[in-house]
Formats: sequence, C-alpha cells, structure tokens
Amino acid sequence: MARNEAEIPPREAMEFDVVVVGAGPAGLASAIRLKQLAAAAGRELSVVVLEKGSEVGAHILSGAVIDPIGLSTLIPDWKAKGAPVETEVTEDRFYYLGPAGVLRIPNIFMPPLMSNHGNYIISLGNLCRWLGEQAAELGVEVYPGFAAAEVLYDERGAVVGVATGDMGIGRDGKPTDRFTRGMELRGKYTIIAEGARGSLTKVLSAKFGLEKGREPQKYGIGLKELWEVRPDKHRPGLVQHTLGWPLDDATGGGSFLYHYGDNLVSVGFVVHLNYTNPYLSPYNEFQRFKTHPAIRETFEGGKRIAYGARALSEGGWQSIPELTFPGGVTVGCAAGFMNVPRIKGSHNAMLSGIAAAEAAFAAIAAGRAHDRLEAYPAALLSGPVARDLRRVRNAKPLLSRFGTGLGTMLSGVDMWLNTLIPGVGLGFTLKHGKADHAALKTKNDRRPIDYPKPDGVLTFDRLTNVAFSATNHEEDQPVHLKVADMELQKRSEHDVYAGPSNRYCPAGVYEWVEEGGQTRYVINAQNCVHCKTCDIKDPNQNINWTVPEGGGGPNYPGM
Repeated sequence: MARNEAEIPPREAMEFDVVVVGAGPAGLASAIRLKQLAAAAGRELSVVVLEKGSEVGAHILSGAVIDPIGLSTLIPDWKAKGAPVETEVTEDRFYYLGPAGVLRIPNIFMPPLMSNHGNYIISLGNLCRWLGEQAAELGVEVYPGFAAAEVLYDERGAVVGVATGDMGIGRDGKPTDRFTRGMELRGKYTIIAEGARGSLTKVLSAKFGLEKGREPQKYGIGLKELWEVRPDKHRPGLVQHTLGWPLDDATGGGSFLYHYGDNLVSVGFVVHLNYTNPYLSPYNEFQRFKTHPAIRETFEGGKRIAYGARALSEGGWQSIPELTFPGGVTVGCAAGFMNVPRIKGSHNAMLSGIAAAEAAFAAIAAGRAHDRLEAYPAALLSGPVARDLRRVRNAKPLLSRFGTGLGTMLSGVDMWLNTLIPGVGLGFTLKHGKADHAALKTKNDRRPIDYPKPDGVLTFDRLTNVAFSATNHEEDQPVHLKVADMELQKRSEHDVYAGPSNRYCPAGVYEWVEEGGQTRYVINAQNCVHCKTCDIKDPNQNINWTVPEGGGGPNYPGM
C-alpha cells in the first residue's frame, strides 16, 4: 500500500567535516588526501563520499591511458600496494583514416606532450574500486548507491552539504510501500566531483554564476567497447589513435585502441558534440569505424564483453569555471580539467582533488567553515594542471574552426611552440564561440545518413549493446529525464531538427513514435547509461538530466 504523502517524515541529518559528491578519481583523491593530512597532523577529521552507482567504479567509463603523476602524488607507493596499474605503454601509433586506406603519422612529427612514454593502460573503473578501498582503510565513509539530489544552503546562501534522493517514489510521483526518506549530509565544506555535466554542478553554476566571463564548456561523447581478442591479435602496451573516417572533415572526433591485460582491447570512439548534422548518430559512426580494414582485423575471432558511453568535458583552459562557491569547490571533470589532445583527464582530476583537500584541511584547521576556499584555485591555476591545459588551449578551437585536417596540423604547430616556449605557443588564446547545442543545423540544411545494418559479430545495435553495460533502473520511479516543454519538443526538436535525440543518445532512450496519426515522444529512461549527452545536445536545452534513484544506471565491469 502506498504511503500517504502527509506521513512523509523529515530527513535525518549526519554531520561531517567534508562531504564529497562522486567516487571517481577526483572525489576519492580528495577524500584520501584529507585523511592523510589529518593523520599527519594527529587530528580527527570526518569525511564521507557519496556515489550514485551501485558500487564504486560502477559508473566509471574511460579509455583509459593514465598519466601516473596524479596517482604518484597521492599514493607514492601505489605499486607496492597493488594498484591495478600494470600494462605500461610500449608503442604509440597515430593514423589518419580514409574510407579504405590509412596513413600513419610518424611519431617524430608528434609534439612531445602527445607521447605516452611512461603511461599505463588501465581500467579506470578498477582503479577507482582500488582507491575506494584505500579511502575506506583510512577511515573515509564511502556510501555507494546514494545519489546526491539536492544542494543544502544556510540562511546566508552558503552551501552546507547535500541531500540524497528519496527512494521508493512511484512513477506517479507518490510514495510507494518501499519508500525511504533521503538523508542530509552536512559538512563544513562540500567537494563536488560529479564528472562532466553533473546535475548539482549545473545548479551551483546557475546560483553562483560560476561560468560568468568564461568560454562555454565544450563536450564530446565517448563510446567504448571492451573486447577479448585472440592471443595472436593482442599487442600488450600498444596505444593506437586515429582521426578521419568515418567522420567528415568538419565533424571533430577520433578513435582509440588500447591493448592491455589478458587479451583485452579497449576500443573507443569520440565525437565532438559541436557537430552540425542532426542526422548524425555518434553510436552508428562508432560501429561503422570498426569495419575499416585497418581496424576490423584486430577483432576477428574476438568477442565484445562490455559497452558504455559518457560525455567528456573538452573546453579546457578557456572554459574553466570559477572553482569555488561559499562552502565548497568543484574538482575533476565537474570543473573541466580534461586535456583534449591527450584524451586524458584522470591525472588532472586527482591533482585537483588533492589541491581541494589541502585547501579544505587548512581552512578547517584554522576554524573556518562554509566560506570560499580561495587557496584551492590559487594552487591549482599555478600548478601542473594549469601547465597541462595552457599548452593545449588552442587545440580544440583550431579543430572546430578549421576542421580535422588543417586544424590538426595547426594545433600540432601550436603544441610544438608550447614545447619550445612553455605556456606561450602562438601567443594568444582562441575562443570556442557558441555552445554545442547551438551548433546543430535544421533538417532542411543537412541530408540524412544511411548507416549499414549491424552484423551482430563486429557491429551491434544499440539495445543489444546496452545489455552489455548491465544498466538497470527501478521501473516504478519518476522519469529522471525531464522535458520542460513537451510541445516545444514536438514543434522544434522533431519538426525542425528531425528528432536528433533518437540518434545522439547512445542507449536508445528517446523515440518519436507515430500512433493513430499522432506523433508521441517516448522516453525509455530505464535504458539510460548516464552519459548526459541529451542534457548537452538538445537544441532548445529542453531536456534536463537529473539523478534517478541511487544505485540505478550502468554497472560497468572493468571499464
């Protein structure tokens, strides 16, 4: 029997020194560093980490080739402690693909910062699981399966923590017999580590104007499959990147193949979300990419064992928001610290988490609370994260402005100059221009794309692949993908832009269905892999991604 809404009890509250939202590399680095500092100072410090996935690592998706600088700064003896970081990069290959041919770009032409010498091929999800264990051993309270759904403020408007979402709300918005009230987790400081396009980050950005005066954040969608290949196809330590086909020159993106572990190959495809053609499907471009003669041979006789997708923050230096707000900070991809040309962000995520922890610990030790941690941006924007991002700051705008071919060459020149004159390069910083959703053209300006049907061996339909993400949501809950104006969605997204949500979503969440002469918008929220692409690319910004019940979403195995 459903509960009467009048019977809903008030939320209980728990008090901590620091509340961390998100158990990715940035959030866990923050928590671990806080406990390290407390131990060194011989004082007690309570730290909690909230994670919306069913377990730490369940929602983590990355290539991933990791620069170990962040991990080594946080845990210098990570090798001795058994971190799952084992396959060192042995070879870098860069290719430009045509429809049938391939051109290898000699490594000597590549800027030194693009070299992966000394880096490792890993599962970032497994590394986060290990970091979660390290945090727990230090006394961090890690709560997986609890989604932070609301920011809490004091009477002055400062952030004092977050509240988790209520569990057991039915599709009709009313409490069911499994209803459980959310919890308030309050702290002296709150560290937001949600990853790219986080729901609380959006709320805080709007309230405190964190993006004012900055270039708009840019994004890409990264799609990935994990394959077990034949031993004779496996090249442990090989890192391979491509540009070009199947994308046209005006559509930014590229691919990666990483060989590691026991005959494992991570294959991924990134499409920059400033693409213009509403008929383009990033998922189908990924599937088509695998059919290239230079790519498909790796997978012959192998089997796909996992699939996932996630938005990437690509704005870089120009798009870094104000990093503090009264009572907390943003870290990692929530603040946009990914290095686009290197396709790496976990090292900067961890370094930013460390810097935030050090600023928070110093403030708490001084008896402060709920103010701005100005020491954090001061340290971050004068340290290795700033140096990493400043030298590649023009790569993304050059690609956007001049296309893949010429843009790649010009960004290469800029990165070479940044090697010779660190942080200067061409001597100026280009702007990004319009936000990604504003780049989409109407259906009358672009032609439909005829994608080949999947063969079920090398290429797969979306719903089959979603099954390999182990995605699951409680079906009797409110739809967490909020369409503000359904009439606008029909009038514009469907009639003007040909319904691009049906194509940009990598999980088949959105459908336009014809029934009895009427067109109806169907949202299959249970398929959602939490990539956030709809929140970014909808041309009217009419879709708002919010957190579902904690524990819902993908359960990526070793991604």
